[in-house]
Amino acid sequence: MIYKVLYQEIPNEIPVRERTKSLYIEAVSERKVRKALSDRNINIEFIQQLDEAHLNYEQNAEDFEVETV
Repeated sequence: MIYKVLYQEIPNEIPVRERTKSLYIEAVSERKVRKALSDRNINIEFIQQLDEAHLNYEQNAEDFEVETV
């Protein structure tokens, strides 16, 4: 499954929409995604499992790159 992770690079600051970044992770579960990202110094706002239609849409973005866990 592919998950979209919305996060802030500064973990102890209030989230601001304009500074929200996203990354895509291939993992078995959301728990595995959180565990894989636990060593990074980021503030995870939301993790969303992508269905096929949403994944096809996201693949058209120029910064689309999937990390595997």
